[in-house]
Amino acid sequence: MKIAVFASGTGTNAEVLMNAAKVGRLRAEIVLVVSDKPTAKVLDRAKLAGVETFAFQPSNYENKKAFEKEIVQELRSRNVDAVVLAGYMRLVGPTLLSSYEERMVNIHPSLLPKFPGLDAIGQAYRAGVKETGVTIHLVDAGMDTGPIMAQQKIEIASDDTIETLTKKIQAVEHQLYPETIHSWIESMELEGVKKK
Repeated sequence: MKIAVFASGTGTNAEVLMNAAKVGRLRAEIVLVVSDKPTAKVLDRAKLAGVETFAFQPSNYENKKAFEKEIVQELRSRNVDAVVLAGYMRLVGPTLLSSYEERMVNIHPSLLPKFPGLDAIGQAYRAGVKETGVTIHLVDAGMDTGPIMAQQKIEIASDDTIETLTKKIQAVEHQLYPETIHSWIESMELEGVKKK
């Protein structure tokens, strides 16, 4: 199965997925990394891994529909079967979503439905809660509202800072995301969902 990974920043989750695919921990081939930030570090990670990239500047397009139409063309030209969001800081619009309905997954650094949207780690930390976590979910039209596929809790210790909590969350993400994507791909293949 061919996968495209979308990211906007440093791309640590994207790198973990690319490495997992290389060593067979992920039953897929990552054929493209897409970024809405042409200078994002994730693009360098992709090039080092030998994965093609597509970067775009949203402000260069008339609207979201226009850039999503181009993204869909890039995905189709590489026969992409599924899309994995790994720190893509943009709400997916109907043009992209309708092309990959139920074949697009996202990771979020909180126990959804708590703390959706931006700065979820900071939101949880400032709320003074005793635990947060990581959620992997299918993407729908809402902000972090799609059906949950996997969750893992993380305790917030009394001496945690946002930095230490972020490290804890990333460690869980780097383990949970490849495992969940691997199982998801296997189940899609069993159900024959793979696009012809």
